[in-house]
Amino acid sequence: MTLEVLFMLGLLVVTLTVFALELFPMEVTALGILAILLVTGIVDVEHAVVGLSNPAVVTIGMLFVLSHALTKTGLLEVVAGRLSRMVGPRKWLGVGIMLVTVSLSSAFLNNTAVVAMFIPLAIDVSSRLRISPSKVLLPLSYAAIVGGTLTLIGTSTNLIVNSFVTAAGMPALGMFEFTRMGWIYALVGVAYATIFARRLLPSRVGLDSLTRKYHMGTYLTELRVKGNSSLVGKTCKEVGINQNYDITVLAILRDKQRIVENIRNIPLLPGDTIMVRGVVDNIIRLRNEQGVSLLSDIKLGDEALATNEQVLTEGLVTQTSRLINKTLRDLDFRRHYGAFVLAVRRHGSTLRKKIAHTPLQASDTLLMLAPKERLNELRRSDDMIIISEAEYKLHRGRYWWVVMAILPLLMILVSTGVIDILRGSLLAVVILLLIRAVDIREAYRSVEWSVLLLIAAFVPVGYAMVTTGTARFIASGILAFTSYWPTGMAPLVALSLLYLATSLLTEVVSNNATALIVAPVALSLAAALGVDARPFLIAVAFASSAAFMTPMSYQTNMMVYGPGSYHFKDYLRFGVILNVGFWLLGSYLIPRLWPF
Repeated sequence: MTLEVLFMLGLLVVTLTVFALELFPMEVTALGILAILLVTGIVDVEHAVVGLSNPAVVTIGMLFVLSHALTKTGLLEVVAGRLSRMVGPRKWLGVGIMLVTVSLSSAFLNNTAVVAMFIPLAIDVSSRLRISPSKVLLPLSYAAIVGGTLTLIGTSTNLIVNSFVTAAGMPALGMFEFTRMGWIYALVGVAYATIFARRLLPSRVGLDSLTRKYHMGTYLTELRVKGNSSLVGKTCKEVGINQNYDITVLAILRDKQRIVENIRNIPLLPGDTIMVRGVVDNIIRLRNEQGVSLLSDIKLGDEALATNEQVLTEGLVTQTSRLINKTLRDLDFRRHYGAFVLAVRRHGSTLRKKIAHTPLQASDTLLMLAPKERLNELRRSDDMIIISEAEYKLHRGRYWWVVMAILPLLMILVSTGVIDILRGSLLAVVILLLIRAVDIREAYRSVEWSVLLLIAAFVPVGYAMVTTGTARFIASGILAFTSYWPTGMAPLVALSLLYLATSLLTEVVSNNATALIVAPVALSLAAALGVDARPFLIAVAFASSAAFMTPMSYQTNMMVYGPGSYHFKDYLRFGVILNVGFWLLGSYLIPRLWPF
């Protein structure tokens, strides 16, 4: 083992640890590793920036825009909604149809966009069929993941692996080459999720009780303004109820009138009832210092909060949202969106204290009290998805029929070899921009830049693994284990071990980073065995996408974490069977479908 190999192995261990602990955003960690390689001279400037021109990076960026253009038409929601309503009382048949639709959609569209689009539909279907959303949302994520294995463009991982294939001088992977095994994965994955979700996933609080889901009982109450209260004649802003007590006034009840607009500037009168959200200690302090009475120890529920003018709803922060890393106070959320944020749910826990000062993260779910007339405005926002209100409507925007036709046409042209996927996707995006079916700002917003930056920064890491001999060293370790088996079985055992290691690694590291790290090892392993590298790279592609056991393993798993009220153990219990099953399936099928 050389000093360079030892250094690279140590750097990889540190990288994976930082990824797993989520100390920094993944793209920041990737850039940090790239900077270290550049400063130490392991990678020169020319190879440090090669990731920016990598065909996979450009293609993935274009596909983000195409996916956005198609999903915003609402076609898939309309089709899935109508299909799910046709099954009548047969609950799980309706769920199965929805999962099949999600899986097929993810074969051609960005799966995070598909899941974001289907979360409100899934919740609506579960409510209509009287099924807990927690039994439907994780299967939704799984269906999207396995659907991505059907085609070359189904997931960014496939395109990354394809870039290694072409760089190694092999023929590029075809549009439907993954379908040979992908259809089996999709069939098994959807069938498993549909059949076993009812037994292995918990039934947690449904949407008919959002206040209970967020455990808001002790934080929502009503206060009555006494005749001798120091609040009389003063506004909430003048008293500083929010600043001094960290209490948010949600509404003022005066006689039979419910005041929800411009609350901060309305003078309070004796007998007014104010509906507030805050920590119990602060509410008691307000009562004692300002002369208000706590009406009772009742905990306000959905019915008390929602009226003809307001609705209690949930919003999911999207991956490309402008809300990320900003606080509600920074955003002036209440004024900008016209809604109160009562609580934030993150990684299975509920944040209720000082949420105005807490930076928001992607996949956070916000419990909001919003005016009904602002609901459509919230639904049209690219910053969040209103997940408790499904909308079945076809949006016929400018040249909507071109948008619907362009992706199928691209598939035909690429699969028949008329044009390659990079040129085809780039041309398709240019056409949509020229006819203004998508404007340039919309295109920028639809791209998940963190994904592209992560890939671009990690491409040189793969190069460094090859030039330092690190990939060859790791491959030799796998080969040492195969020596215990008959010579003819060495490639089979090596492929199976590579698949298992990749599958476990992707549970704590992103699927894209895993593919970029393991693909050079796959090439070194094939070279050492003297066999075709294609089946090993195919194994990397499928194993990198087989991420079911943890919420952080795949973006779609994290997206359903909050809406489904899941715990970490739910992913482990429901996903481990699928992970092991796919490992056995891949180990058996890949050598037969892609011979050595």
